[in-house]
Amino acid sequence: MDKLLTIKEASEWATGYLGKDVTTSNIAYLVQYGRVRKNGVNGSIQIDFNDLKKYYQSYTGSREVNFKERLGDDLNWALSFDQYKESETTKHVHRLHPYKGKFIPQLVEYFLDNHTDKFKTETYFAKGDIVLDPFSGSGTTMVQACELGMYAVGIDISEFNTLIGNSKVAKYDIADLQNEINRITKSLSEFIKNSNAIEFEEKLLTELNKFNSEYFPVPEYKYQLRNGEIDEKKYGTEKEKQFLPIYKRLVKEYDIQLRQERNETFLDKWYSQHVRNEIDFVFERIKEIKNASTKKIVSIILSRTIRSCRATTHADLATLLEPVTTTYYCGKHGKICKPLFSIMKWWKTYSKDTVSRLQQFDKLRTNTFQYCLTGDSRNMDILKQVKKASPEFGKLLEKQKIKGIFSSPPYVGLIDYHEQHAYAYDLFGFDRKDELEIGPLFKGQGKEANQSYIQGISDVLNNCKRFLADDYDIFLVANDKYNMYPTIADNAGMQIVNQFKRPVLNRTEKDKTAYSETVFHLKEKKQP
Repeated sequence: MDKLLTIKEASEWATGYLGKDVTTSNIAYLVQYGRVRKNGVNGSIQIDFNDLKKYYQSYTGSREVNFKERLGDDLNWALSFDQYKESETTKHVHRLHPYKGKFIPQLVEYFLDNHTDKFKTETYFAKGDIVLDPFSGSGTTMVQACELGMYAVGIDISEFNTLIGNSKVAKYDIADLQNEINRITKSLSEFIKNSNAIEFEEKLLTELNKFNSEYFPVPEYKYQLRNGEIDEKKYGTEKEKQFLPIYKRLVKEYDIQLRQERNETFLDKWYSQHVRNEIDFVFERIKEIKNASTKKIVSIILSRTIRSCRATTHADLATLLEPVTTTYYCGKHGKICKPLFSIMKWWKTYSKDTVSRLQQFDKLRTNTFQYCLTGDSRNMDILKQVKKASPEFGKLLEKQKIKGIFSSPPYVGLIDYHEQHAYAYDLFGFDRKDELEIGPLFKGQGKEANQSYIQGISDVLNNCKRFLADDYDIFLVANDKYNMYPTIADNAGMQIVNQFKRPVLNRTEKDKTAYSETVFHLKEKKQP
């Protein structure tokens, strides 16, 4: 007879097996999503030990072997940071707003802090140093510098990216922030109180719960899927069609506007009329906030909210395909899901989460300067712009210069950095600078695009060198499959003195590709 474990026993075994904390909540997740089969009834859940062990063996240890077989033995597994849970790699303010293509804070911390190991044999930065990130993105380097007692300058061509980064490192009057959130939430509740969309959504959820309980029972359905007992595509499509008449009947009954009359902007296309009305209402309330810092962070909360309310499937939030205005089979959740008809749920969730994360970071931050400038790193006068933004920080920068760079330049032809936040550009009225992006998606990865990329990154390094200390250290994180960085280093009068090749672990079960990136360590080229 197979050995059965309680959730607590399973948690204790998995913790010992993995050598890191596996909570009862982690085990409950495996049961909920069909990763392991549950036994028992009436709340007495038990787990088959062999099933549990098989699950953890599917990636523990064997994943490292698999990656090294595909990518080479020079892969530094210590830099995978696989011992950290997702909540730790998105700790405190790092998750104030989604951002595609950011590195995890542990990677930044590894190179900035004062520890050494068999791979990092010396330290490069110390407390009180100034660090530069000329491709600041969502501000990860600035945040970690603040934690470690270092000063930091960020630069980004995107005005919205600058807003995200500066919002993470700013100091806040939490009481004022909470008061403004409460004011807006109360006003929004009044605004939508008599909306037919509220009653419609309640009725729709009742019908969905009844339907999903019958045809997609939890966790049995997901376990059957995982073990190939059901053809998901065929079954999901069949049930999607079966529920659609119920949805259409309710839409007609409550006179729901699934689309907006205009289709000119991102906000017009990707939101139902009901959601758009609420977005505009909250934005008008935000304009009334007098405290500038509070206004900015509440704007970030709204941006994060509306990103989660786009008319698309849960699986396509990161890569939009076509607006979805009907119920649909959701591969992510294994059931029939629906579009959103109100922002209230996510507004409340993200408001609470943001306040909590700011309070967590406030306990860790140091009394140092961090600021992200909006502009082009290829030609910006960094000292002049820092002095303009913060005279006190400017004096410090002029006195001691920048010790080095830690940055992840854009990958050639991979991400459209402006388009990923198109909703925010529409809402806030920021000017887009797509044509100034280095290595944008629309230019592709051909020979001409690669040459343009080499020139762009080289120009950034040459410009930034003017503000660096003599014995600078530069760390650039890149997947250099076209071998461009040796040329880039040479163009900037630098040499690559070390390379740290690290695995980038899969973030979704759909992506099984072994993938790595390299942290290039550059210094001034020694004269012969």
